[in-house]
Amino acid sequence: MASAKEQIFTATGRRKTAVARVRIKAGNGNFSINEKQLPEFCCNIEGVTNAILAPLKTVDMEKSVDVMVSVDGGGISGQAGAISHGIARALQLMNTELRAPLKKEGLLTRDSRSKERKKPGRPGARKRFQFSKR
Repeated sequence: MASAKEQIFTATGRRKTAVARVRIKAGNGNFSINEKQLPEFCCNIEGVTNAILAPLKTVDMEKSVDVMVSVDGGGISGQAGAISHGIARALQLMNTELRAPLKKEGLLTRDSRSKERKKPGRPGARKRFQFSKR
């Protein structure tokens, strides 16, 4: 049987319409998203980078695991949230003791907010056309 260091832990993260399939294994901190390195993927946008790395920073494992992500759908913000959610779920599978700090930071909870659909006869989801009395 393979030891825990050789195992690959897989999890799925979702946010808005983005879906991220995350694989983590023990390693030295390599991070690839859709075959790209992290700075290349998020164009050095600080908020996006912090959102993606939040689960690893919470449990101090930035340099001890290798992360491989395949993400599609949504925009950069939704994809960052999906990646963060997937990493948190994979870390929990890797070590169940990490559940408490990840849960405390709210990283295991799926953020179910998404764009509301446009209704027929209206210009947007909730907006009405301007009322004219005369």
